[in-house]
Amino acid sequence: MDVFRVARAAVFAVACVLLSLGMHVLAGGAQVRPEVLTAAAAVTGAGALALTGRQRGPETLLPACFAAQYGMHHAFAAGSVHGLHLEVLAGHDPGLWRPFGMVLAHGVVAAVSGWWLARGEAALGMLLHLLAGWVPRLRHLLAGPAPVRRAARPATAPPVAVPRPRPSVPAPSGRGPPRRTRA
Repeated sequence: MDVFRVARAAVFAVACVLLSLGMHVLAGGAQVRPEVLTAAAAVTGAGALALTGRQRGPETLLPACFAAQYGMHHAFAAGSVHGLHLEVLAGHDPGLWRPFGMVLAHGVVAAVSGWWLARGEAALGMLLHLLAGWVPRLRHLLAGPAPVRRAARPATAPPVAVPRPRPSVPAPSGRGPPRRTRA
């Protein structure tokens, strides 16, 4: 298993669970026990790890994120500190607003995390593609100059300078003012 894939899945799982917990509590949910958070992070991390085999698009990631948020909502509700909502027992029923707020909160988290995954995967894929082009160049630069191998010169006599013949007629020069011609 690639360490990079595991680290990516773990970071995503922790961020997704904490964001989901924050929105769950803001929407009126009770506090959640730590072991429920740990289990939610483990299940979300396993799902994220299963999806990291190749680059996925929003058509795969958004339904997966909505399913994860649906599961987290039920896990948070069942694993809350109070178990039952004390407000309902006290006669303060919020009516339909709490379920609407919960659906909205978890829907926003699912959309944000799905978008984050889709865009992050595309950006990471592009970055890795660009870096792959630089790796051979970087390896070449880090290796330093290649050793120069010179072939052994054959043992021969030193070259003899051959004198160049001088022209007997001076060459016309193109420098100077033009000659006057008689018209």
